[in-house]
Amino acid sequence: MNVNTETPIFRIEKLSHTYLGRCPALRDVDLTIRRGEQVVILGANGCGKSTLLKILDGLHRPVSGRIEAFGEDVTGIADDPARAQQFHRRVGLVFQDSDVQLFSATVWDDVAFGPLQLGWTPDEVRRRVQEALAVMGVEDLASRAPFELSGGEKKRVAIATVLAIDPEVLLMDEPTANLDPRSKAVLVDLIAGLGRLGKTIIATTHELDIVPTIASRVIVFGDEERRPIAEGDAQTILDDVDLLVRANLLHQHLHRHGPIQHAHRHSHADEHDHH
Repeated sequence: MNVNTETPIFRIEKLSHTYLGRCPALRDVDLTIRRGEQVVILGANGCGKSTLLKILDGLHRPVSGRIEAFGEDVTGIADDPARAQQFHRRVGLVFQDSDVQLFSATVWDDVAFGPLQLGWTPDEVRRRVQEALAVMGVEDLASRAPFELSGGEKKRVAIATVLAIDPEVLLMDEPTANLDPRSKAVLVDLIAGLGRLGKTIIATTHELDIVPTIASRVIVFGDEERRPIAEGDAQTILDDVDLLVRANLLHQHLHRHGPIQHAHRHSHADEHDHH
């Protein structure tokens, strides 16, 4: 895929954020996201990656720093409802908890909600809903109530609610959290397919096993630093065991077998290597 590096989708400079004025979430984050990239923000729980997505989606205003999106300053867009509405036409966020996005009587109604808010014609709404359901492979769920769905089905429908407005950028917060292995594999393949369609995707995760399939670039956040501490292609990052231990994505336990003591390194995705 040819990536346009001239005008970044996002340019972030010295971005910091705190909660309640005392709980640091992000510290001096510098970051550039280019058009057409599939970026994984990799980090342990609590490192600030979910906060970053909410700021990129214009839901929070950062305490300090500057954000450009599509070449425009959007640092204060959370305080400007009119600009925020237009911005959300181009950038869509899929929350970690799918129930946040699924609140209508049927799946069809949930997926149609965004297009209806944009004032599109009934024919256009119908077309957009059908396309979004098809891309996520959930056409057969259209008449079902969200509470009847499995976790994996809910996640795919939640993504469809965002796809229906055809945003340029998809922000996905822990997209495979709490899914069984089969549902996780299906969703990972679907996310990879969205990248091949040309969507710019920024996904957060602490699950190392999904990274090679969905990432063209990986940015590692430190859970103490609360900012990027490394970046590179998926294989380079995953091969750097010391980095993953430092980022609290792998941890090391000491085990004793009689007089012999040795270490096992475990990932947060329940993988482990023996050294």
